[in-house]
Amino acid sequence: MKINNLTRCILQRALWFFLLLISAAASADDTAPHKTGKTKIFIAGDSTAATYNLPDQQGWGALLGDYINTDKAEVINRARGGRSSRTFISEGLWQALIDEVSAGDIVLIQFGHNDASPVNDATRARGTLPGIGTEAITINNLLTQQQETVYSFGHYMRKMVNDVRAKNATPILMSLTQRNVWQAGKLERHGSYGRWAYELALELNTHFVDLNNLAADQLEALGEEKTAALYPKDHTHFNPQGAQLHAEIALAALKGLRPDLLGGLLNEKGTAIAADEMTWLRLPIPANNNLRSVFLIGDSTVRNGGGIGANGEWGWGDFLQPHLNNKKINVVNRAVGGLSSRTFYTGGYWQRTLNMMRPGDVLVMQFGHNDNAPINDNSRARGTLKGVADNYEQIENQLTGKPERVYSYGGYLRKFIGEAHARGITTVICSPVPRKIWDGKKIARTPDSYPDWARQVALQSGSAFIDLNNLVAAEYEHLGAKKVDQLFADKHTHTSKAGAELNAAVVAAQLKPLLGL
Repeated sequence: MKINNLTRCILQRALWFFLLLISAAASADDTAPHKTGKTKIFIAGDSTAATYNLPDQQGWGALLGDYINTDKAEVINRARGGRSSRTFISEGLWQALIDEVSAGDIVLIQFGHNDASPVNDATRARGTLPGIGTEAITINNLLTQQQETVYSFGHYMRKMVNDVRAKNATPILMSLTQRNVWQAGKLERHGSYGRWAYELALELNTHFVDLNNLAADQLEALGEEKTAALYPKDHTHFNPQGAQLHAEIALAALKGLRPDLLGGLLNEKGTAIAADEMTWLRLPIPANNNLRSVFLIGDSTVRNGGGIGANGEWGWGDFLQPHLNNKKINVVNRAVGGLSSRTFYTGGYWQRTLNMMRPGDVLVMQFGHNDNAPINDNSRARGTLKGVADNYEQIENQLTGKPERVYSYGGYLRKFIGEAHARGITTVICSPVPRKIWDGKKIARTPDSYPDWARQVALQSGSAFIDLNNLVAAEYEHLGAKKVDQLFADKHTHTSKAGAELNAAVVAAQLKPLLGL
């Protein structure tokens, strides 16, 4: 059969394209994680994760394997009692672990309990320098009788994360387990090391599991007496029942990461554990327990997504701290994109925030953008009744399949305020930031709407009020439409980094007198 020039050209191009696809696929296989056998889930940590055969002590890592499908994955618990991030590396425990890691494996990293120990002594010499900076000191180690350079907690944790990534595996940083130490009916939660792990997760863009606060929430719900039964030995180490509680909390958090790393790796027992849908957000925790905290709650205009500027969109809460004195104030931005005042309250986000707060803290709230959504649908069901009255509407929620009593916008704000005031927390209401919608040379205002309703609730409740809607609109009008375009990452709602920084400066100017700064 004769092949004309046109047909020959088409066949040659088809062959060339086919070979190109094969080459691209081979190249992708060379760089992407792949598994030829079981997925290995490694645990690097201290005694709170280690395996023991004791009636009064067990680490949570010893029980994690109970929830895994052993045909598809295995848990390899290398946590070792008494170790800090420094000594886990210096004793060779880390190198032995990383030598076994393959592409596609998962490595859970949790240190901090022992990192606060002395840097140099004749018994353990395991402490690290505080923080996540580049500080280092050279010592003559009294225990090993060798010269050693000691680095910050962050230095050792960075090494672990980078070593895991070099193996094309997935590192997951975790905050500490909860100690059984109570004060005024509340557990003393870990600040520094958990916060440093969180900051490293943001810096390195890796997953973070806030085991400490998740465990504290559950233990506080149990109460002091029942919690004490889980810690028969001391205030740090728990028995097998306490280990199970921590293991199930860790598993729920791991299931809440995006993407789902454990998909298909769990047995029936593991599948039954409900995923913690908040974990992927990497919501922050107070940086310093000795300082007063300003907690922020709101929607995506305060904190967007995971707080990393996805699609160039930032919330103003991520830029508030630089405007305040970080030696006097923690800023804890717990706002969540896509939520209304209603769904922030009903979805459990508020309760977790409230659990972290202490008398003397300050709560700053800004809702409204999503409250105007439908009250009942099968996608988000987040709307609130308009206004500030004490009315409600009873519905069968199409999204949850459960009955729900839906209140007004003002009703939910009052719920936040009342529960905060009961704990000695100062409340501040912000009207929602304006959208970039022009009415001539002015930003469009909507009378008798969320900005006005926010003001009314502030007056009713004795809360401070920041008229963010009008203050920011005035800034936009001063700059003009062309410059304001650069302050937005979408058509009219979500700000760019520059826009978020402008809004943060406006908030800070109003907050400083309230905070005495």
